[in-house]
Amino acid sequence: MAEHAAQRPRLGSIRAVTYTVPDLRVVEDAYTRWLGYRVVARERVPVEVAASWHAPEVAHCSTLTLGPASGEAVYLRFIETAAAAGWRALTTHGWNVSEFVVQDVDALAASFDASPFRIIGPPTSLTRFPMIRAMQVVGPCGECLYFTQVGPGSNLDLAPARSFVGRVFIVVAGGPDLAALFLPYSAFANEIDPPVATAVRVISLINDLPPETQHRHGLVKLAGGTLIELDQYPTVARARATAPGLLAPGMAMVTFAVDRLPEQYAIQEQRAFLANTNAPSCVFVGAAGELIELMESDDA
Repeated sequence: MAEHAAQRPRLGSIRAVTYTVPDLRVVEDAYTRWLGYRVVARERVPVEVAASWHAPEVAHCSTLTLGPASGEAVYLRFIETAAAAGWRALTTHGWNVSEFVVQDVDALAASFDASPFRIIGPPTSLTRFPMIRAMQVVGPCGECLYFTQVGPGSNLDLAPARSFVGRVFIVVAGGPDLAALFLPYSAFANEIDPPVATAVRVISLINDLPPETQHRHGLVKLAGGTLIELDQYPTVARARATAPGLLAPGMAMVTFAVDRLPEQYAIQEQRAFLANTNAPSCVFVGAAGELIELMESDDA
């Protein structure tokens, strides 16, 4: 079994999260002013890249790439399209949450009073790990963001906050079939934490369910103290409506480093369109319609 795992490629850390949004100016103002993120690039989507994303209609759309003040090469990529208007995270299948590691979650919460970020879960210490404090927020384009402060003594391998608001270190996808969500990751040698059921207040809140409702979720462990969380969404959640040729509204794609592209996707090989990176890459569709981008990296 160990030998078989060694033959499979291994997913590295999260490198980018891609959102479609109706207005790049609103995003830039919010993320640079309140999160301290910096503009990395302003571009237009090349035709060949749009095709590799299974979204030819986003060719030539304007993009904005942002990075944390720390300078870490972990990005937020926003693509402007009117079709993204009205998206609400946590109510449809696919990618739904970006979780950031931060240095002081309570100070960040206090700074949001006059911001476009709406707190839906105030800073709270986790029951099992009281040295970890987290809050949940809805951003200016309906995106759900978690902000997490990891204090000393957790003994967990989690990415550190190298700036006041650091990198995305956890991404969350949801769907109606948890086992199916995990299937794409069986092609990789990464360790998986089996699903458990816990009360996830924000999922219940957004979907008008009792706060004590249990939701099943599990983890795929990545390099660099980063994680993929996969959630089984309640039956009231629906498939995300996506116009033909476009990316899904809202959180559409996550990019991961990988030591080598899986053989079954190598035929689709492209070059990554990400902050001057020219590494071999490929994109495939997960069980809930989420796009998964892999980018070869020597430090995966």
